[in-house]
Amino acid sequence: MRYITCKSISIPDLMTNRHDKENLSSVIEVYPARVSISYAKLIRQPGDAIWKQCIPDISELHDDIQSSDPLAETSLSPVPGLIHRYPDRAVLLVSNCCPVYCRFCMRKRHVGAGDAPLSRAALDSALAYIGANPAIRDVVLSGGDPLMLDDTSLHHVLSKLRAINHVAVIRIGTRVPVTLPERVSTELCGMLKQFHPVFINTHFNHPNEITPESTRACALLADSGIPLGNQTVLLRGVNDNIETMRCLMTRLLEIRVRPYYLHQMDLVRGTAHFRTPVSTGLEIIRALRGFSSGMAVPNYVIDLPGGKGKVPLLPDAVERDGDTLYLTNYLGERIAYRDVVTTLPE
Repeated sequence: MRYITCKSISIPDLMTNRHDKENLSSVIEVYPARVSISYAKLIRQPGDAIWKQCIPDISELHDDIQSSDPLAETSLSPVPGLIHRYPDRAVLLVSNCCPVYCRFCMRKRHVGAGDAPLSRAALDSALAYIGANPAIRDVVLSGGDPLMLDDTSLHHVLSKLRAINHVAVIRIGTRVPVTLPERVSTELCGMLKQFHPVFINTHFNHPNEITPESTRACALLADSGIPLGNQTVLLRGVNDNIETMRCLMTRLLEIRVRPYYLHQMDLVRGTAHFRTPVSTGLEIIRALRGFSSGMAVPNYVIDLPGGKGKVPLLPDAVERDGDTLYLTNYLGERIAYRDVVTTLPE
């Protein structure tokens, strides 16, 4: 399988502060960096909401509390490149590459490490596993970013999945409409519509990411009959306020993208400086309900450590004992979750 070509900007060229440039290499040695030219153009000034999402920060190296794999994806991977957490769903990691390496990535431990797509042998093994498990009806293509695969490679993967009779739904998790909108072409959309039902969940985190280019990309996908959802991550200093989130959610509806999830930050090592208290997310949801269309109110969820699954949170419906929340997952298990907020120096 092959990737498309993605032009990236030289990150040091964006920096004017000598101290930041000196810290940059030490961070990149641990956590790779990449910023597409398209996304870099959205930066209005150093330290803004776009900058924080894509430019390495020395704070990433100051987090030794959290886990590199808090969702236990490694233990839930029966074959390379496949995660099987829920009975009827599986995640197929077809790409290890993205146009932008987001600094808050849930797979920060390996995205960008090697940059190779899933090998044919690994793909065949994953497809054989899916084929041998008829309970799997829903397959999510993820990575990295699946749309970094070229059209031929993506067609191959989708064809193989559609040949498995019990796979009813194919979903694609991609940030390409935001970070590389020119990748979304009439040719790509024409190919994707051959494999319906296909759903896409994309990833807008801030209103400034809704541009004429990203709007056009979403329009092409929607016009191809692909339902679009959005998964936003609640990020300290980026979107952790009511005004920003209300603007984002209402504007997403205008470009035919339905807000789906608002994610509490996963407990991923190297991302602690982005974490907010759970109370912040609950307050945002409280402010959206009744003041915005119900379609503009996402589900606020915590993806529980240890691979225990996502749990939705509602204002005034959280059992708390000090810093510990008690949450019930889809299996009826009562899980203790520490509402840990690590405050790092500004």
